[in-house]
Amino acid sequence: MRTTIFGLSYCLLVHCLAQNNQAITTIPLKISNTDFFHPIHSDRLDTTKGNPLYSLDDIFNDPTLYPLPAKFDEFSPDGKHFLKRNQIGENWYLFLQNIETLDSVSVVFDSRWFDTIPSLGQYTLSGDGQFLVGQYEMQQVYRHSFTARCYVVDLHSKKITYIPGHIRYPSLSKDNKRLAYVKENNVYILNLSTKKETQITLDGSINQIINGAVDWVYEEEFSMSNGLRWSPSGNFLAFYHFDESKVKEFSMDLFPSGELYPKQEHWKYPKAGEDNARVDVLIYNTATGKTITAKTNSEKDQYLPRISWSQTDESLSIQRLNRWQNHWELFFCEPNTGKCELILEEKDSAYIDITDNLLFLENSTSFVYTSEKSGYNHLYLFDYKKKKEFAITKGNWEVIALLGYAAGNNTLVYSGTEQSTVEDHVYTVHLNGKEKTQISTPGFNYSVALAPQGLYYSESRSTFSAYPQMQHRIKKLGSHWARDIELNTTWSQKMAAFNLGAIEFRFFNSDSISTSYPDKDNAKKIIPLNAWIMNPPHFDPTEKHPVLMYVYGGPGINTVRNQYGGRNFLWHQYLASKGYIIVSVDNRGTGRRGAAFKKSTYLQLGKLETLDHTSVAKQLGMVPSVDANRIGIWGWSFGGYMSSSAIAKSGNVFSTAIAVAPVTHWKFYDNIYTERFLRKPSENPIGYESNSPINFTNGIKGNYLLIHGTADDNVHWQNSAAMINAMIKSGVSYDSEVYPNRNHGIGDRAAGIHLYKRMTRFILEKL
Repeated sequence: MRTTIFGLSYCLLVHCLAQNNQAITTIPLKISNTDFFHPIHSDRLDTTKGNPLYSLDDIFNDPTLYPLPAKFDEFSPDGKHFLKRNQIGENWYLFLQNIETLDSVSVVFDSRWFDTIPSLGQYTLSGDGQFLVGQYEMQQVYRHSFTARCYVVDLHSKKITYIPGHIRYPSLSKDNKRLAYVKENNVYILNLSTKKETQITLDGSINQIINGAVDWVYEEEFSMSNGLRWSPSGNFLAFYHFDESKVKEFSMDLFPSGELYPKQEHWKYPKAGEDNARVDVLIYNTATGKTITAKTNSEKDQYLPRISWSQTDESLSIQRLNRWQNHWELFFCEPNTGKCELILEEKDSAYIDITDNLLFLENSTSFVYTSEKSGYNHLYLFDYKKKKEFAITKGNWEVIALLGYAAGNNTLVYSGTEQSTVEDHVYTVHLNGKEKTQISTPGFNYSVALAPQGLYYSESRSTFSAYPQMQHRIKKLGSHWARDIELNTTWSQKMAAFNLGAIEFRFFNSDSISTSYPDKDNAKKIIPLNAWIMNPPHFDPTEKHPVLMYVYGGPGINTVRNQYGGRNFLWHQYLASKGYIIVSVDNRGTGRRGAAFKKSTYLQLGKLETLDHTSVAKQLGMVPSVDANRIGIWGWSFGGYMSSSAIAKSGNVFSTAIAVAPVTHWKFYDNIYTERFLRKPSENPIGYESNSPINFTNGIKGNYLLIHGTADDNVHWQNSAAMINAMIKSGVSYDSEVYPNRNHGIGDRAAGIHLYKRMTRFILEKL
């Protein structure tokens, strides 16, 4: 059911937000005791009925409170079958299953082929179905990467080869003749016919030289880790080479149970303004055995965040960013000489985001990519031979992700915000920009994965409401055929039986301060901000209610989504059952509203975001049914930074704040992320100092709970230590909770239960 907002339907509102901010800003934000919390059409449950709400312990102990996962079977390389696994006792096997009929087609792998059963872990099937690569006994490297033991199975001859030791990124060449991998920071190639292992690099060394992988900061901030790329023919292997020798080390103590002395971990972590690794791209020729270095001017202070081969072996594409990350270049590198030719470039007055939205079209001289150069992220077709470009999509809305290409009908598949800024929907469009079709239904947020060849796709969709839904299907592109995988009907009915608080999507006014990013339409204007409100299930408009705001607020990231929220959804509903109104707002700087909205926080990260949340809190405080003296805010990571800034800078508005794993001064964080938005500390000292909570602890008047894991390799415990020292110096009372040996997610079950119980007690006692 759609909620109406001040006479505008919800869908119309979010469409207008994307299409014409000016039109919306002329609508005054009028809030009263009745219409603010009671839309004309509401998903509110009957407050006189419903089962007793779950307990706080149930959130962690009762799996029936959560929807069942998708359990999508892996698509086979031909895109026409599922690759299914079955296990009988210790034996396991893989077989192909027809997607539409579910008939078993053939057995691909059977552990009974071998005297010793291969360990069951992760596995990858080669494109032609001849080889299976298995990985097991994984060991963590950084937050996302790992090493593992590995084996390769020739599915035709039914022979298995084990790779000695722990390796990373086993990668089959496209001709299935070789397997490349990384071992102890060096690159190796195994000839699959002769079983001969060749070491390609010799200089790999921990915390010094990395070959075939990337360093901590590239993995974290450029969302990449595998540094190996086979050419289309398998004749060349391109790989990354990182020289970390000049990067400063960070260390942290771990406290193993039963040990008298701590264990210390060391790794290279370049903080804001500090030296980066020198990065090169090397190309190995399998025919000659020689390795050349791509001529990317690696001696410069720059980044090489993506490499990928074009349609043939003729060119390796290399993306390059300057240190400020506002000048992007795409080069084509010749693999025999290393000579690089500039194909495309883009400059921005703020920054340019790196994505995986680059697709080389087979049997052509063109590729598809996305850019924000029009003010909104859109798809472009570029012919690199003719140097001609065509805008495939246009408009005041955003393309979120390029999902793939269905060559059979010349169709691109992408997700975007044309339907709504709080729901990602899925579209198809021809390369000429015509016949654009929305293939998703309004009222849900969608996540889609396209099968090879683009014949089928998996679809997961969900809602954020008192009647939450989470549904998973397999569908056929360009057809009405679909198969339900898991609709979670029982779970949805269980949620509906609870007396959950109604959720409403609305907008609030931003603060009116101007921005630094060029935007003549929005400068010094009040801008509508997307928000959701979760009401108590027994809301009484004659009573005063406390408010808890939930914030992330970081660049390009949204919390106001019509998407099921998992554990936090259940916890927020639990707090709502205690009489709290829960509110989340997408401040300026968040995504899905265009470049000007997202980049408005450039060079002053945290300033407008804090002002916007303060403005919303003040608007909430004017509502008769809100207790203006009991408005709190909580967040994790960037959200913890935001909640810390809010109570430090607006202590007269926020009486309570919880910060989990917060950044407290941007000089403590890594340089790729921080400098993207603030530049170096020496280049923008005001931007750093005027927006760091540790400089404003004198403003903390209320209740502040600071939580951190001591083994956080992302946002270091150093941030909280500095915040505590600043509060001690200011004579500020505070509460804290420390989780030894826990990382940024504080993810183990015992610590998670402890953390949420601690936050719950704090809120119930202090807010």
